[in-house]
Amino acid sequence: MAVHRVEQFFGHVRASVTPAEMAAARAALPEAARPLFGSMPVADQRHALDVMARLTASGVDDPDLLVAALLHDAAKGHRMRLWHRVAGVLLEAVAPAQLARLASPDPRSWRYPFHLYLHHPELSAEAAAAAGCSARAAGFIRGVADGADASLLAALALADEAS
Repeated sequence: MAVHRVEQFFGHVRASVTPAEMAAARAALPEAARPLFGSMPVADQRHALDVMARLTASGVDDPDLLVAALLHDAAKGHRMRLWHRVAGVLLEAVAPAQLARLASPDPRSWRYPFHLYLHHPELSAEAAAAAGCSARAAGFIRGVADGADASLLAALALADEAS
């Protein structure tokens, strides 16, 4: 786990997205959702593209799941800096109650990024739905699926954790 987190840290710092990768993301997204992906920090775009690539490499091509892969971290935005992410991971591991107390839903607060860290699945799902994505894609982002979609949600979670 520690090695994976160190790799994530350096991946975040070195992140880049090629024009071809951006075109692939645009092709997978509904037109109205493309600006949402475009507004994400490059490191989040890189991570999202890696998640989508892991899914497609494993044979998953469900359009709503690929949209979820691309937008599952959309709410993190530019307010959540690298140090917030590192602190969030550490606090979540050793003091989750402290992390919850630290988080503030007030967007004007310096503690708001910790709220984003804790609640980004729901907030990202809301942003995706507002950008014209399907309720099913938003459900995948929220982490809610049943029936046949449960296996797709599990594939998304695995691809997300691996990236």
